[in-house]
Amino acid sequence: MKRFGALLLFPLAGLLSGCDLVVLAPAGDVAAQQRDLLVVSTLLMLIIIVPVMALTVFFAWRYRQSNASATYAPDWDHSTKLELVIWAAPLLIIICLGALTWLGTHLLDPYRRIDRIEPGQPVTELHKPLKVEVVALDWKWLFIYPDYGIASVNELAAPVNQPIDFRITSSAVMNSFYIPALAGQIYAMPGMETKLHAVINRPGTYSGFSANYSGAGFSGMRFAFHGLSDQAFDQWVAQSRTASAALNRDTYLELEKPSENEPVRHYASVDPDLYGAILNLCVERGKMCMNEMMSIDAKGGLGLAGVRNTLPLQYDKLARRGAVFGNDPSYVASICTAEEAAAVSRASRDTWPTYWPAKNLSPLRGAGLLRPGTDSRSAEAETTPLGLLRREL
Repeated sequence: MKRFGALLLFPLAGLLSGCDLVVLAPAGDVAAQQRDLLVVSTLLMLIIIVPVMALTVFFAWRYRQSNASATYAPDWDHSTKLELVIWAAPLLIIICLGALTWLGTHLLDPYRRIDRIEPGQPVTELHKPLKVEVVALDWKWLFIYPDYGIASVNELAAPVNQPIDFRITSSAVMNSFYIPALAGQIYAMPGMETKLHAVINRPGTYSGFSANYSGAGFSGMRFAFHGLSDQAFDQWVAQSRTASAALNRDTYLELEKPSENEPVRHYASVDPDLYGAILNLCVERGKMCMNEMMSIDAKGGLGLAGVRNTLPLQYDKLARRGAVFGNDPSYVASICTAEEAAAVSRASRDTWPTYWPAKNLSPLRGAGLLRPGTDSRSAEAETTPLGLLRREL
């Protein structure tokens, strides 16, 4: 009966035929090198694991209680030869694994440009990289082709044997951009840009998805990646240019709203500054961009008057994702000179908002020092503190 029970398990093995082994049989050279690193590392570890498992079974059988012919040495406690084997073999394996991992970490760095198309074919000046700007949205993927001025949602295409340079960011929450047939996963984070360099070597349609949970529509964040010949890719670009929609700031703000299971769509034209605005969290016009704020900070900042400028960097994501809590959006209306601020202060002194009392924004000075240009402390006390004009919209 036990024999027949074992035979019943064989049909279950047929279910394994439906498994997708794309990680072990990828279509891109970078993914193939990662596969090789995985396989070699596993084989090196098996050099230790297999003998240990075999010896465990051997010793359990050799020194079983019923085997009276086995050597019984209860006082034995040391063997130099055995110690040498036990310590030397794992040490050599660890050295090999460390060297292999160190080399693979640098050679397969996603920020490093690829130096070969496939084994035996190096990258030359004739291989112009295809630039693709990737934006992870809730819950869909936006792909922008800056060199072609087109964009697509939930569909990506690239010519075979041409390097691809990805620039990746996110609109609100962290995601993970992953095409198993092309290369390893790379995270997409709001306000940050990650990079990935890869190449596809075989024509075909491959699956891409988000490998990081990001909310209710996470399971629908899938897209098709098409590896095409040069002629087929040119046809795909031409077809995208026939689309009626254009991707600008207003269109993007509508697209950015959370939605699930979005169909494939194309945009015939793209605002050339859109990706930079998405990356710097300033798609809405009039909002200070993150790189602008960083530039101001690098030059000394705006002092106390610039404290509230950090609010726009939240990008109103709480409200956009349907939350009722969070700070109200704040904007920098203008930056003025000290003379302009003093004039506005004098003109509006009687109507200054009660909910935002004026503060002394002048620089800190030593207790015994006077303000430059004053002759006495009484004159200094009458001087109106200067600052920077700021306003909320």
